Amino acid sequence: MKLPLEDFLETLSETNTKLEDFVDFQKVDRNMEKVLIALNQLNYLLGKENLFEAISLLFEENPSAFSPSALGILIAVRGGGKKFLDDDMAVFMLKDIWQDPENIFRFFEKTGLSEVFKDKKISNLVDYAFGVEVGLDSNARKNRGGATTEASVARVFTNAGISYREQVDSSEFSEIASALGADLKCFDFVIRTKKKTYLIEVNYYNGGGSKLNETARSYSELGPKINAHPKYEFVWVTDGPGWFDAKTKFEEAYKVIPSVFNFNTLPVFISKVKEEL
Repeated sequence: MKLPLEDFLETLSETNTKLEDFVDFQKVDRNMEKVLIALNQLNYLLGKENLFEAISLLFEENPSAFSPSALGILIAVRGGGKKFLDDDMAVFMLKDIWQDPENIFRFFEKTGLSEVFKDKKISNLVDYAFGVEVGLDSNARKNRGGATTEASVARVFTNAGISYREQVDSSEFSEIASALGADLKCFDFVIRTKKKTYLIEVNYYNGGGSKLNETARSYSELGPKINAHPKYEFVWVTDGPGWFDAKTKFEEAYKVIPSVFNFNTLPVFISKVKEEL
């Protein structure tokens, strides 16, 4: 039994983030391995009053110490692919100014790193970079949201003893392929029972935006096409406070798609599937 729209919205989850989702420390370690040697060499610059002279000496001895990866992490960017404007409003790539001591020193001066290094506000660049990497990874947490949600739903299926397939191309289902036409999809999950084949899409939205409206519109069209075939059913598992900002479009989809569930109502679908196994 599908809940009334307002009841469904009231049961939306406030977050899909688990403690293990905040920082991927294995990824941080992998990134640190790429810059450890260079950062240890750049430690030589810490506390030097004549920073230009120190940069010049180190560059002459070992220019690889000033690698794009190592210099980039000092200002919390990946490598040297970032663009910037100089004082004359000309556009340059960061990596293009790390080719000689003069421009490397200018980079330190303009970014404020020179004062940080001279005053020895950093005692060890490896420790500093580790903290920056943690921060960069936590900022990337939103990019893990989709995978986190799918993993959570997969655990629910597994714990319920329900067999499923992941990332299944719609072309496998010849009965509905012609109805979908150009709308070929890769469904997040597929569950087969004695009665039906359930084609399942899963997503979570923390915030609003045009993406939500487009998703709702797309599924409003996709769902009825699939459900027109008695042996198939489209299931949409979606959650997140973002739907409050896209309520109108979501309401349209909610009316035409019989099987819409969030984290709290997903057990209703689980019970239905188990009865059909």
